[in-house]
Amino acid sequence: MKREESTLITKKALAASLKKYMTKKTLKKITVSEIITDCNVNRKTFYYHFEDIYALLKWMLEQEAVEVVKQFDLLIDYKDAILFVMDYVETNAHILNCAYDSMGRDEMKRFLCNDFYEIIRRLIDDMEKSLDLNVPEDFKQFVCNLYMEALAGTLIDAFKNRGNNDREKMLKYLSLVLHTSLPETLKQAAAILD
Repeated sequence: MKREESTLITKKALAASLKKYMTKKTLKKITVSEIITDCNVNRKTFYYHFEDIYALLKWMLEQEAVEVVKQFDLLIDYKDAILFVMDYVETNAHILNCAYDSMGRDEMKRFLCNDFYEIIRRLIDDMEKSLDLNVPEDFKQFVCNLYMEALAGTLIDAFKNRGNNDREKMLKYLSLVLHTSLPETLKQAAAILD
């Protein structure tokens, strides 16, 4: 087995163990000792891969959700991407709530925003290119930060209000915002700010 495969298997086992413990207790009460005992690895192995439990959590969320969303062509498959995220949130609401309860809203938002930035920035750049525009860089960063904050907040609200979300309405609203207001905003910025 190649080292990369072995590393991935170890990381996935650590993530599965973390998920298991997150169904039983708060994130702050989960210890590295519990995870390594559950996975039958030593402490050195854990710290070789991750700085702490929060780094493991971040990696797990990136692998299960963020990296998958990055594979979508957001100009074409944006509805599929939104539905995937909604399904992920619904399936993993307990895990996300556990992380939220340990981190708080602001930290959870920061945690999610870092990953959303790259996805939203790619959408903005792709849309700018498809519309054959030239939008000032500082404005693209501003719009990216605005959408990133909004989507992170919306995602947090979705898993905090578990079971009270109207999927069709959320899909319709997000689709409307992303593919109606964003192109128009970029067009106006290219015309006015250039």
